[in-house]
Amino acid sequence: MAGKTEEELIKVRKDKRQKLIDFGVPVYPAVSDRNYTIDKVLAASKEFIAGMEDLTLAGRLTALRGHGAIIFADLVDESDKIQLFFKSDNLGADFSRLEFFDIGDFIEVVGKLFITKAGELTIEVSKFKMLTKSLRPLPEKWHGLTDVETRYRERYVDLIVNPEVKELFYKRSKIIATLRNFLAKNGFMEVDTPTLQPIAGGAIAKPFSTHYNAYDRDVYLRIAPELYLKRLIVGGFEKVFEFARCFRNEGVDATHNPEFTNLEFYWAYADYEKLMDLTQDLLRDVVKHVFGKSEIEINGQIVDFSQGIPKVTFDKFTDGKNTEESFKAAVKKTVNPTFVTNHPTDLLPLAKKNADDSKVVDSFQLIMGGLELIKAFSEVNDPTDQDERFKEQEKMKQSGDGEAHEFDADFIKALEYGMPPCAGWGMGVDRFVMLLCGAKTLREILLFPFMKEK
Repeated sequence: MAGKTEEELIKVRKDKRQKLIDFGVPVYPAVSDRNYTIDKVLAASKEFIAGMEDLTLAGRLTALRGHGAIIFADLVDESDKIQLFFKSDNLGADFSRLEFFDIGDFIEVVGKLFITKAGELTIEVSKFKMLTKSLRPLPEKWHGLTDVETRYRERYVDLIVNPEVKELFYKRSKIIATLRNFLAKNGFMEVDTPTLQPIAGGAIAKPFSTHYNAYDRDVYLRIAPELYLKRLIVGGFEKVFEFARCFRNEGVDATHNPEFTNLEFYWAYADYEKLMDLTQDLLRDVVKHVFGKSEIEINGQIVDFSQGIPKVTFDKFTDGKNTEESFKAAVKKTVNPTFVTNHPTDLLPLAKKNADDSKVVDSFQLIMGGLELIKAFSEVNDPTDQDERFKEQEKMKQSGDGEAHEFDADFIKALEYGMPPCAGWGMGVDRFVMLLCGAKTLREILLFPFMKEK
């Protein structure tokens, strides 16, 4: 096949598919009779060899070796890889059908487990069948897909040929499951709030807009779930959380993506100080369960999550400059987890003012690995104060600030019914995964990042 174009290789595979069909062989059957995954067979290999049990396995062919009357192959399923041994003496006329099989095909095999002279666990195949005929060859004869843009555009191929990528997404799943379990263990209830919202509230950001045909109304993809979650606190729930898909119509770079996963939770009768204690426990729990230890490497530096996280006020963190620009510059130099507290009031229009200094709010951000990771604060529950701050944001919006917060009259109404003292917490899950897994960009830990047209 050397020198053939991809189109020519596809045609060869289509011809093979047609020949199998002409022989009456189903090339896309509806079901497999698989009774074991490969990892289970490898784990109990002694028992399977001793019992001489017929095993039925299924997966993708990733290698074909040999000629004449003997062929070896590699079979891969989600769990592991195993070698297959096809012998014409065992398979009779069916053996000739193997010439129509290719790397990338999904097949089912029946056979017994044995150990080769080279010491490799192998299935001696007594029956086999096609499950899915692959029409497009895998890149570079299975040696891997290395072009970064192609990897992101064709993630399905990236997952096939780069096992370490699949491991990264297993780890992402485990991180999210551990976050969810931690909150559930601590009495928080998971909820769902609207993705389409009449007002883009809960954060200072530029939204995506769309039109709701059924109601003939312009709406926004949410920039945050915050205001709906606080409405639930008003309604009597005391601990709620949501893994929310959020959308902000802003720039794209290594640490920003317009579509992202935000984890937010709200805790009645708590303040931002209690949230800092809970945050330390949460980080230790995730690192322990996902990595099995308390220390991991972040940006080339060992970070020990068993240690307490230091606190520094926004004023000291920015050397008294107290601007968002000076804050962002200081963030880039901070690797170890750090709580930055008491932000200027105008930066967080939904946070409660500090009792001793109304110019700052009861807030913190967790900075780690040069990134803003978590933002949390004691929530405004005075409807008059919130009304005034919404009006200030409205003036900013009318002056041309496209990211300023809209006035949300219904949320003010909810506060007028009464919201207990409450603290709220939000984390960019994608950034968290990126830092813990040592990824360089968000696109590495997003299964299908949005790409420009070719």
